Amino acid sequence: MDATLKKFLKFLDPAEPTDVRQAAALLIAELAPGEAAVHPLLVLSLNDVDAGVRVRAIQAVGKLKIQDALPTLLARIEAGGEEASEAANAAAKLGARAVKALQDMMPKIAPGLRRYIAAALGSAGTASSDAAAVEFLLDKDPGVVASAVRSLISQVPTLSAAKKNSLAEQLLHLLKDAKSTLPVPSQAAAIRLLTAVGDKRAEPVLWERCLPPHPPEIRAAALQALGGIAEKLNKEQLKRLFACAVETDFRVVAPALMMLQHQTANDKTMPDWLALLKAPDVAVRRLALEKLADADSPEVAEALAPELSHADRSFRDAVVARLVTMSAGQKVLLSALLEALNADAAWALARMMTPLLKTLTKPHLDKLFAQACKFLDAGDRRADAFFFVLREVDAADLRQRLEEKALALRKKKDYEGALAHLRLLARDPAIGFDLRFELAGCGLKLSNKELAPDARASDPCLGQFAHLVLGYEADLIKALDKAKWLEPEDLFYLGFHFIDKDGSPRRFGTAVLQMLIKRSPKTKVAKDAKSKLKAAGV
Repeated sequence: MDATLKKFLKFLDPAEPTDVRQAAALLIAELAPGEAAVHPLLVLSLNDVDAGVRVRAIQAVGKLKIQDALPTLLARIEAGGEEASEAANAAAKLGARAVKALQDMMPKIAPGLRRYIAAALGSAGTASSDAAAVEFLLDKDPGVVASAVRSLISQVPTLSAAKKNSLAEQLLHLLKDAKSTLPVPSQAAAIRLLTAVGDKRAEPVLWERCLPPHPPEIRAAALQALGGIAEKLNKEQLKRLFACAVETDFRVVAPALMMLQHQTANDKTMPDWLALLKAPDVAVRRLALEKLADADSPEVAEALAPELSHADRSFRDAVVARLVTMSAGQKVLLSALLEALNADAAWALARMMTPLLKTLTKPHLDKLFAQACKFLDAGDRRADAFFFVLREVDAADLRQRLEEKALALRKKKDYEGALAHLRLLARDPAIGFDLRFELAGCGLKLSNKELAPDARASDPCLGQFAHLVLGYEADLIKALDKAKWLEPEDLFYLGFHFIDKDGSPRRFGTAVLQMLIKRSPKTKVAKDAKSKLKAAGV
């Protein structure tokens, strides 16, 4: 023993300060490999009054593999506390006898302490400790299993090829043994360890465990492992991945999705990719949409149709963007709009269709207009979304369609339907006299024609006629004379209201009542008109 080491041994004396004793234990562990003379003093230091010195001494006896320290280390493990973990790590390095002693302790100590031993044996790096750690994968305590596998995984990078091969064989034997029913945590741990080892022989075992009836924990671990070692996949393996991707448990879905990201879609796998559009998780649907980016067929377009109502807005937008570029996509979008269940859905589709509006053909517009008119007649708010689409495509064409429809309905004496279409046209302040006259006239036909002043003041059709009188008095009288569809009662109500005004409205009211008398001279309403004219001093 050299003089320096002897000097450090003196620093282990209890009379020395605690920091000196700690430093001495640490340095002796580094400087005294093979020096048996230092062993007794280090063993004595295991019982030092200072906890820091005891921990340094435990680390030193483990590093120097001092066999005489084993009883103290075992007692320290059994006592628990902070030193138990260090004592377990030190004891695991003392060889086969110590490993056997640690294994014998396992049934006799508390669960938390058992985890210390499992972790220590896994990280010791000796043949006997590795074998013992693998055995701990069978333990019923998930905490012990987790500790063992963490320690073993941390040691894998330092193992030689032969040791890795041996470890893989042990794990494969555990997983393939038909007589042993491994607990779920043990199977998952074994698979994680196989993944770390990276042995290709594990592939068949892993593929077998990625489908039911294996629990989700096992399946997820198997798929994660396959993601690191599986390369070219065959048809059956792809089928398994597709089956996993459409499940509800994201632990299974996520690793399957990661593997599918590296696959390409072709004619043979197209049905499988289309099936992913029905997956519960939107991430799976997004992947399917991405993989189908180059596919343009009616089958793909029809499969995308249900996704237009998906809850995720960004995904819906992505589906629309995809359909817009497809030859069959326009038909799908139109069908979806025509079949929208409510106003909100119709508006959502109408706005999403904006990129393709300019490509709509006349047959498409005819369908949209016909459906819009049905909704309008039924008082359904979906009509607004349809008219928005038609207006965005060609506003002039929509005006012409609405005008023709309104006139056709008025000629059929469907004044209510005509009025609904005319009101849409009236949203444009630039409409001319003819349409404004039609709007006022249809309103007059539907009016209750109550002669009380309050009722007339709130009648919208009289307000519309008042505006026409101010700007188009002569044209209005000519139009009324030609409008044979307006009956004597309509003209009487109109003239009765305006004859009591001043200026041009009075002139207009007088002309209307006189027109009525001329058109229907022998009717009761004509007699009433004459009485009104007389009462007004005309």
